Amino acid sequence: MRRLDKQITDPDLINTILEKSDICRLGLVENNEAYIVPVNFAWSEGIIYIHTAQQGRKMNIIRANNRVSFEMELHHEIVESEITCGWTAKYRSVMGKGTITIDDNPTSKKRGLDLIMRKYGATMELNYDEKVLSRMTILKLEIESVTGKQSGEW
Repeated sequence: MRRLDKQITDPDLINTILEKSDICRLGLVENNEAYIVPVNFAWSEGIIYIHTAQQGRKMNIIRANNRVSFEMELHHEIVESEITCGWTAKYRSVMGKGTITIDDNPTSKKRGLDLIMRKYGATMELNYDEKVLSRMTILKLEIESVTGKQSGEW
């Protein structure tokens, strides 16, 4: 990281960003072309859980190359200035890389979906239609490395 003064080194703060961010952006590569896709997710014990359909471009790319990068941010705002180039952004973010596995095991699907549903606020009993479960899958992104960065006064 070029700006060490912006680096987040506190593991608890990095974990908070992983836990509380609303959207994860996956970076995939297909035929030397970058493909970035935003996904809903949940993070638990070093794994990012993502639910998805079994077919589509994202899945085709992952089947061919399961190495991915990811990014998410928390608490962002634009900070205006009277000076044209004085504008900035206040944010906290994480970026990392890892390997995705495709998990079609029904028990794993339910666990991943439970984590995702609870993350976004579901409080009801979680029951899943078996037909719906059969048409979707859970992706497990095992984080190999992650860095944190922040800008602005915290």
